[in-house]
Amino acid sequence: MSLLILIIALLCERTLTQLLRLREPRWLDRYCDAVCRGLAAAPVSAQPVLAACATLLPVLPVALVVWRLGSWLQGLPQFAVATFVLLCSFGPRDLKAEVDDYVDALVNGPQSRADQRAKEILESDAAGRSGGVRQAVEEAIFVQANNRVFGVMFWFLLLGPAGAWMFRVSDMLRRRAAFESLRATQSDAAMPAAVLAQLHGLLAWLPARLAAISYAIGGSFEDAIGNWKDAADRTGTALLERSEQLLARVGSAALQPSLAAVMPAELELATVRGAWRIVGRAIWVWLAVVAVLVLIGRLS
Repeated sequence: MSLLILIIALLCERTLTQLLRLREPRWLDRYCDAVCRGLAAAPVSAQPVLAACATLLPVLPVALVVWRLGSWLQGLPQFAVATFVLLCSFGPRDLKAEVDDYVDALVNGPQSRADQRAKEILESDAAGRSGGVRQAVEEAIFVQANNRVFGVMFWFLLLGPAGAWMFRVSDMLRRRAAFESLRATQSDAAMPAAVLAQLHGLLAWLPARLAAISYAIGGSFEDAIGNWKDAADRTGTALLERSEQLLARVGSAALQPSLAAVMPAELELATVRGAWRIVGRAIWVWLAVVAVLVLIGRLS
């Protein structure tokens, strides 16, 4: 059943892109702001526990509804709720749609529109990056695929729809806290952002490594594994930062051989399209592995 729910949710995300813009959970912004204020006012030693509780609180209603539905009406209501929750947990925006919009902006211009689309993928301003916008967007696609797709899939397979929603809530909380910390003027404004990023980093740690393996399978395996070793030697101090560096380096290395023969004028377009192609292959790898596990479970 989990495999079928995954396939339906992924198909719906591709076919209902415009409608799914409504799923952006702005209604949780006030809750996220309240959590950030509470964490900022709490003792440092209590912040990790409070952050975990704040993440689980919106998950409890989902878990309760799924549990209460059980096998009622042959499990069809539970199936529908699980599919809906998983669909809402992907995102908050469709990464493929953002990549397509960025490609269209690069082709048809103007440059200001392309910069805006890049900012949406990066979740920050694309200007002023040492590696340039092209490299920043390329790496962001690999990183965001884990935050928006693979992490959700992993926790859905592990804990069901409540697990998928838990991962999405943790991502929303850390994103909102990071956004507010940039606007705040007080020196301790970054404390809730750091705590929530650490919590999300814990949840993203294993799916990030599974996603990196799938990038290697979907691209140049040898180059990807070589960069995996390099990423291990250059990691940052924060848990989430280490996972993001790994995803960026492994994904970029898996893609690079396919860009060797591309003309410089076409490199930016080829990079963005190639990065999404690697992510798309990785999704198929995940679905294939889940299908094999389901088959093994039925035969055993």
